[in-house]
Amino acid sequence: MSEDTFRSVEIERTSVGQYIVRNARGGTMSMGAGQDDSFTPVELLLAAIGGCTAIDVDHITSRRAEPTQFTVEVTGDKIRDDAGGNRMQNLTVAFTVTFPPGADGDKAREALPRSLQQSHDRLCTVSRTVELGTPVSIVEAAGSSEG
Repeated sequence: MSEDTFRSVEIERTSVGQYIVRNARGGTMSMGAGQDDSFTPVELLLAAIGGCTAIDVDHITSRRAEPTQFTVEVTGDKIRDDAGGNRMQNLTVAFTVTFPPGADGDKAREALPRSLQQSHDRLCTVSRTVELGTPVSIVEAAGSSEG
C-alpha cells in the first residue's frame, strides 16, 4: 500500500486490561476492559462509526451554516450469536442537528438528509468497512515470542 492509503495504530499494554493507543501523529488515548473510565474496544468501534459520519456531515452542512446543536448518539446491542461468537447488531447512528433560522440555516437543513445519505453510501470509511464485512487477519508478529 502507498504511504497515503496506509493507516495504523499501536496498542501498548500498561497493566492487565489497560492499554494506551497511539496513532502515527503522536496522539494517545486509554483503552481498557471496562473497569474504569477508559473506552472499551466496542465503545471505540461505536465512536469510530459515529465520528466518521459526523465529520462527513459536519463538513458538508457547516459550509452553509454553523449548527446551533450537533450531537450524535451511536447505539447497538452486543450479542453472542448462534455460532457462539460475540458481535454487535442493531447499529444505529442518530443525529440531532439544528441550524439557526434564516436562509443559510435553511440551506444547511436542506443539505442534512443528503449529507447523511452520502456519508452512509460512499464517504464514511468506517461504516462502509463494517457493512461490507472486510476480513480481519490476526497474526503473531515475527519475534514476538522471544525471551
